Amino acid sequence: MSAAELIGDPKIDKSRMGMPIPILMYHQIDVLPPRPAAYRYLTVSPKSFARQMTWLKRLGFQGLSIRDLMPYLFGSKTGRVVGITFDDGYRNVYEHALPVLQSVGFTATNYFVSGQVGGYNAWDEHIGIPYSSCMTKTEMREWASLGHEIGAHTVDHLWLAQVDPPIARRQINESRDSLVDMLGQAVTSFSYPYGDLSPVVRDLVSEAGFSTAVTTRRGRVRAHDDRLLLPRRIIRASDSSLGLLRKCVTG
Repeated sequence: MSAAELIGDPKIDKSRMGMPIPILMYHQIDVLPPRPAAYRYLTVSPKSFARQMTWLKRLGFQGLSIRDLMPYLFGSKTGRVVGITFDDGYRNVYEHALPVLQSVGFTATNYFVSGQVGGYNAWDEHIGIPYSSCMTKTEMREWASLGHEIGAHTVDHLWLAQVDPPIARRQINESRDSLVDMLGQAVTSFSYPYGDLSPVVRDLVSEAGFSTAVTTRRGRVRAHDDRLLLPRRIIRASDSSLGLLRKCVTG
């Protein structure tokens, strides 16, 4: 199937109001680590990422942060849109993805592990994922100043449903508070580390004042979906541009 067949006629954008919206999930944008590095598939090469964003732009999609996506989900705006998110706050996203997003005019949400701003992926050491540095406070602030969104991803990247609720509450609240202090602006979106959640964890995120939260559950977002349980489509190292488009238009 061709790209044109997958996305349909762009002249029908206004009739797409209320249609499911895809949210893409990225992690690292960098040269792929050598095999057999753990979770190697979560790294997308800079060349592949640039090609994917260029194709989305050419085919009439507007890439948006979760914050910018909400009016389209509510129906106050219409158009062919796709959410773009990054988990963990890696510095290689600042280096390789940010220039591409700026060149095509897209916005994105980056979910930061607040305890590792200016640090590294310490939470990955025990499973053998190679060292990768995280954005500094200055880089994170630049990300936000360019119109991109900052979201929270806990303080230490814990499995929230596996710890006692008071610990989960502290991880959720302190990550928000720390990021607000660093940015001087509200932080309203959250991402569940490892996609690990429960009804209790979901309610803790709500109590913390977040208006949206993303999961690792597969699917596209629909108007009636719980705003604190938004599904996403993971983009892997092996995904071609056509594969990405399939994930944008299929459930």
